[in-house]
Amino acid sequence: MILRHRPYTLQLRHAFGLAGSTRTSTPAMLVELERDGVTGHGEASMPPHLGETQASVDAFLRLAAPLLGAVRDPFQTEEILPALDALAPGNAAAKAAVDIALHDWIGRSVGQPLHRLWGLNPARAPLTSFTIGIDVPEVVRAKVREAAPYRLLKVKLGRDWATDQAMIETLRAETAVPLTVDANQGWRDREDALRRITWLAGHGVEFVEQPMGREQLAETAWLRERSPLPLYADESVQRLADVPGLRGVFDGINIKLMKCTGLGEARRMITVARALGLKVMLGCMTETSCAVSAAAQLSPLVDWADLDGALLIGNDCFDGIGFTDGRIVLRNRPGIGVVPRGAA
Repeated sequence: MILRHRPYTLQLRHAFGLAGSTRTSTPAMLVELERDGVTGHGEASMPPHLGETQASVDAFLRLAAPLLGAVRDPFQTEEILPALDALAPGNAAAKAAVDIALHDWIGRSVGQPLHRLWGLNPARAPLTSFTIGIDVPEVVRAKVREAAPYRLLKVKLGRDWATDQAMIETLRAETAVPLTVDANQGWRDREDALRRITWLAGHGVEFVEQPMGREQLAETAWLRERSPLPLYADESVQRLADVPGLRGVFDGINIKLMKCTGLGEARRMITVARALGLKVMLGCMTETSCAVSAAAQLSPLVDWADLDGALLIGNDCFDGIGFTDGRIVLRNRPGIGVVPRGAA
């Protein structure tokens, strides 16, 4: 297989405020795998907290090129992906880019969408939430108006209590749709976190993601026993090996391709989470429709989805999944279902 890649910078429509940072762009790498006249597309998105850069992804892909060039049968993903993973530790987003492109190539080579090859019913795809980052009230109100077609909003919190309250109160003055909250490890004291969650429970919030630090599992387990809302792991779950240790600590997990190395491992994580009685959410970074549409192929298997990454950028270079009244629409296109913008 021939591997090609090029850097790309995602330009956000609005500054994206989290508990500990704000950014206006995200570096990415676009990947292609070609064989027998068929090209599969992939993507690595690299928000700063992941620790990957365009330079590190470039270096890993150059390391991966000989392995991929020697592949005899691209359908042998159970051999290819572990070999790719073993090339170097870390590099999860870089590995995800190759995983996505490989799966896209497989679907395109047989002319079928991935969700159909996996036996999944596209009618079971869930709603996606639309993310509102931390910002001043007038910008938050503008974001809510932009999100009008979506019936579930995800709210970033995790700064001081006055800011968190102002975010929710501003939202509730504009809309009554259900909310989910992502604190991004912003609450470090369990008693304080419980007070905040109890307050949120009275404001139409469905669940809270990562209320405390990823390493604070004992404190989070204490919080879960008392919380009026379910708790979902985000930073505390990266890859498959993390999942078993989260039973009894969280009610569910948020799986992101950029953290877990791609679709191959994401499918295993869903299976293990279900076996452990954990709910499952599919999330994303700020990404083009390439990576978002790849994750969406798994969406009929999950309880919740936060696959709005491409909606938050102004320079999406792919056409991919659609949305109807906020619900994910899996198109009947081969592979991950994307077409490069400007392509015939």
